[in-house]
Amino acid sequence: MQSTIVSYFVYQLTYNPVTKKGDALVLGLMGLWEVIPAIGFSLFSGHFVDLLEKKGLILKCIIGYLLLTVFFMSLAWPGAHTVISRHYIIWLIYAGIFVGGALRAFLSPASFALMGMILPRKLYANATTWSSTAWQSGFVIGPLLGGFLIAASGFHGSLISVGAIELISLFAIITIPVQAILKKEKEPILKSLGEGLRFVFSTQLILAALSLDMFAVLFGGAVALLPVFSNEILKTGEVGFGWMRAAPGIGSIAMLMLLSFMPLKKKPGIKLLLSIAGFGITTILFGLCGNIADTTILGTVFGCNISWAFLLAFFMLLLGGMFDAVSVVIRSTVLQLYTPDNMRGRVAAVNTMFISSSNELGAMESGITARWMGTVPAVVFGGCMTLAVVGFTYLAAPMMRTLKLTPPKEKA
Repeated sequence: MQSTIVSYFVYQLTYNPVTKKGDALVLGLMGLWEVIPAIGFSLFSGHFVDLLEKKGLILKCIIGYLLLTVFFMSLAWPGAHTVISRHYIIWLIYAGIFVGGALRAFLSPASFALMGMILPRKLYANATTWSSTAWQSGFVIGPLLGGFLIAASGFHGSLISVGAIELISLFAIITIPVQAILKKEKEPILKSLGEGLRFVFSTQLILAALSLDMFAVLFGGAVALLPVFSNEILKTGEVGFGWMRAAPGIGSIAMLMLLSFMPLKKKPGIKLLLSIAGFGITTILFGLCGNIADTTILGTVFGCNISWAFLLAFFMLLLGGMFDAVSVVIRSTVLQLYTPDNMRGRVAAVNTMFISSSNELGAMESGITARWMGTVPAVVFGGCMTLAVVGFTYLAAPMMRTLKLTPPKEKA
């Protein structure tokens, strides 16, 4: 929800009422300022996550996010524009995003490690599906609420709601019992980091799953350009932006609920490759929606202009979310099953570097290519590159074709 509100806020700060256009590059730079700490701090966060108690670390991260929301609220306050220029407000937002990236570098591996500690191995696959469903629910509801609240109460009022929801997450994590620290012996940080990296790069299944998802998201980051599509191409306004931002999550939830009752037991590796390929194809088709000549308004719903181009774009984003859900479940299950308990923090930190940061690198790539070749060609190019990554992975990682999502035998 906060990501949706802040990205639209920054885009509006660059909006020129004469040309009726904003600067798409600022959306890409937002991704850059988050990916720098997400990667940089992830080099060290896994080491500390393995040494520290996970629940306490997560609590500190959520408190950090609450303080960050207060910071964004102060920048979105209408009176702030009379004191600080738009140029400096944008750079202060970049600074806040940098801090958020640093917090995520610790929150993501801590959450991954905590989940592995409170669940038996035989439930990892099903638990990963439900966990992803919960996350995707927020991914759907957040952008929708963000779009509606921007239109109803402005940026400042909508960010107040973000803070209230973060308080709920703070109270939720308090109910989880304190967990034991499995890695008690201290060792040089560089040696600890090296062990985590060596494990990931020497385990073909984990490396292939991480690399495939990272490059797919890197090149298929069309979501970063949704403000451009909603304002300039499809002309749907804030509410339409919220619906399109939520579409991938709606598709993900639908697929995840299906997978909860129909687990991926047969040929999960092949299904992973096919799902990423499907994600690339829907990205291409979404980009081509921007070239549809007929943008006749069919009607207006909650202030959102509905056209055939908008409906097709929404459907492609929905399908893309369904394909992405399959890859998320398989990748997360592979990480939980094949990672030793005493290395969960470090492996999850590497996962953050690969996966979480790829969203921001993808946003940066989309912003730069949109500035260079135009918004629609940039999205189509990203989808084509995703298909190329799938083909390369199929040839380079043969173990992916025989992947099984069953717990490996424990050593005596």
